[in-house]
Amino acid sequence: MIIQRSPLHSLKRLPVLVHRTHPRRWETTAVAEPPPAGGHLTIAATSQFLRATRDTALRTPGITWADEDDSAPARNIIGGHETRKMNMYQAVRDALSIALAKDDTAVVFGEDVAFGGVFRCTMGLAEEFGRERIFNTPLTEQGIAGFGIGLASMGHTAIAEIQFSDYIFPAFDQIVNEAAKYRYRAGGQFSTGRLTIRTPTMAVGHGGLYHSQSPEGFFLGASGLKIVIPRSPIQCKGLLLASIRDPNPVLFMEPKILYRSAVEQVPIDDYTLPLSRAQILSPGSDLTLLSWGTPVYHCESAVSLLRSPPPSLEDLVPPSLRSAKVELIDLCTILPWDVDTVVESVKRTRRLVIVHEAGMTGGVGAEIAAEVQKRAFLRLEAPIRRITGCHLVYPQLCSTRNLICQTLYASWTESWRLSYISQCHALQSRRIFGTDFFLQSTISLATVTLHKLISR
Repeated sequence: MIIQRSPLHSLKRLPVLVHRTHPRRWETTAVAEPPPAGGHLTIAATSQFLRATRDTALRTPGITWADEDDSAPARNIIGGHETRKMNMYQAVRDALSIALAKDDTAVVFGEDVAFGGVFRCTMGLAEEFGRERIFNTPLTEQGIAGFGIGLASMGHTAIAEIQFSDYIFPAFDQIVNEAAKYRYRAGGQFSTGRLTIRTPTMAVGHGGLYHSQSPEGFFLGASGLKIVIPRSPIQCKGLLLASIRDPNPVLFMEPKILYRSAVEQVPIDDYTLPLSRAQILSPGSDLTLLSWGTPVYHCESAVSLLRSPPPSLEDLVPPSLRSAKVELIDLCTILPWDVDTVVESVKRTRRLVIVHEAGMTGGVGAEIAAEVQKRAFLRLEAPIRRITGCHLVYPQLCSTRNLICQTLYASWTESWRLSYISQCHALQSRRIFGTDFFLQSTISLATVTLHKLISR
């Protein structure tokens, strides 16, 4: 029996329904946006990796149009396809609309999705496709996951939403012990391959302990499950459609600070991007920098500062190192991850730095480092480094961030030992001091790390 939580929670969300005066979202995505509840990341908005023109968007590597014959050779078709400027939440909404329109068995469900969702990813879908296919659920994550498993096993395309990834843990047993193992347990006769679980993830700087976590590492040992984390609207739409159509259950984790920060031209047609394929964003020969989700943009800024360091970092980056060629890779799919692309890159550059928001111990970076160490040990010229969060609860925003910032910057200039030890405290800043300090800390620490590794 499913027991719904206190009705007070639903009462808090009534204004979302009462004050909704937007036009129908399936007619256009150019609507007035609500305040950015997910925060804003300036470096993402100005990133060179986002595709701002139609031609660059249509030439996205790996893009496959749904109206093409699968037996034909891959082509970059520019004519006949159009794009529209979208942010990430609009790309999610666009992908869901296409999936629902082309698959009559597809349903979308979760907490408040019929009202548009906390981040507006499902706005207008209930009016377009009916409340039989877009509907709210009780506040029970294990119930949402279990219901999705049942739907998928009966042949439906189940697209579930866990409102925040921090609350996915009650559904852990359903996802790991049921969804991931269903095909094996049934001897291949049944599966939950038509189950996709969407959930916002990562930090925004003011989310506190229950709205800031990156739990992808907890699911890393679940054989039979795929984990995908996009970083841009084009990626988000293509990877989400690929996840929905993949014959395996997929955990699709969307960095919530990028919902409105990442904006680019997105093809309006039906297309997919390949799962389990990493994307090389900038080629290099001196060091491989690997990340996924929000930290990809922090890495981009760190590489930029390595080339042109500000006065506060000039002493740490000698002129001879500012021409270092860093290869930046976006992993995209966390499980199963693209081992070949990463290992081949490390064999060429001979150095690897892994950056992720989750904690270091037991994080995804540990698995990647171990596998790369095994496959490319004789080619490495420096130890593999990880720049991650640390083992602390996510505190609330603190007003003393500038004082701590100055203290950490001073400690980094003393020695490599102090800078390396302080990395946990620096990256923890995104939970204590907000996104702006997290950005400063990540850029500074990443630059120091690159300097130390390349100078070996």
